[in-house]
Amino acid sequence: MNTLLLLHLIGVVVFVGNIVTAAFWKVRADIGKNPVAIHAAVKSVMLADYAFTLPGLILIVVSGMLMAKQAQWPMHGMNWLTVSLLLFAVTGLIWLAVLVPLQRAMIRHSAASVESGRVTEAYKRASLQWAVFGIAATLLPIVIMYLMVSKSF
Repeated sequence: MNTLLLLHLIGVVVFVGNIVTAAFWKVRADIGKNPVAIHAAVKSVMLADYAFTLPGLILIVVSGMLMAKQAQWPMHGMNWLTVSLLLFAVTGLIWLAVLVPLQRAMIRHSAASVESGRVTEAYKRASLQWAVFGIAATLLPIVIMYLMVSKSF
């Protein structure tokens, strides 16, 4: 296996693994309805994004671009690579424009929940929006993985 492909796969595992794992722990905390546990979970989700999602993303993009250049794959027209890149860009936009601000809001609202001793409605609203957009931002990379493996068109 070539080094770039190995780095690319490591990036994918770190990236997708973190987004799925972080969502799992946040949802588990929400189900428990303990404001202290929820606050800790949402702060950990944000930390995990910076510690794992972002480095995974960088590894995916850099290794992927180098492999595409090395293989002389076309970066124009409608093919598996350009569709994958477009979907990856959409995922990034959802993450930066929607999920990160919602995570900050959830941290703020969960801190207020800890102070009041109950999960606030503001936290519940932000959490629901995070779940909806998070599902999209999680499913898109799975579609991208399929396209990358199948190279179907």
